[in-house]
Amino acid sequence: MTSTDTVEARPRPTPARGSRTAGVLVGLFAIYLVLLVWLVLWKFDMPYTDATARVVKLIPFVSNLPEFGPSQPAEVAANLLIFVPFGVYLGLIARSWPWWKSAAVMAAASAGLEIAEYVLAVGSTDVTDVIVNTVGGIAGLVLVAAIRSLLRERTTVVMTRMLSILTLLAMLAIALFIASPLHYGPPRDGGDRLPPLPNSQRG
Repeated sequence: MTSTDTVEARPRPTPARGSRTAGVLVGLFAIYLVLLVWLVLWKFDMPYTDATARVVKLIPFVSNLPEFGPSQPAEVAANLLIFVPFGVYLGLIARSWPWWKSAAVMAAASAGLEIAEYVLAVGSTDVTDVIVNTVGGIAGLVLVAAIRSLLRERTTVVMTRMLSILTLLAMLAIALFIASPLHYGPPRDGGDRLPPLPNSQRG
């Protein structure tokens, strides 16, 4: 058997398979967006409002109000990491987009969440979060580009399988968190809950 025969014997992705993979990828992205909104607005708790959390912080990485400190390193790292999957999904789904267009979409999504926090009174509206979220999303784009340079045409299939596993693990972890006593929403209905996070850690 020649090398040409070996290449021709390899299974090639069919349009139907590619369409199915794209559908799964879009579905996973939708699940991620739902979890992202739930995490940012209510920290995986039942929806609530807290007027004391309606604060606007316009100076990034520092405090512009005496009662609210600057963003903590752990908070900045968490805000960066939660948007990495956003960049990964856009890098796979919107492959033809230039990086700046994807970055603009992620910045707009982050800004929309910050505005929602203010409107719903569920956290501080912080410019720092928009910047850090966007950087995290760009890191996701870079990650997809690096993986694509290694896997090439297999990138979407392999990444979709990995994201499926990670989504299942994330949902299991969230279910365990919900079942645990670790809830950061304000106490309601006389429930036994831990104190809410400080406002500087809720945006």
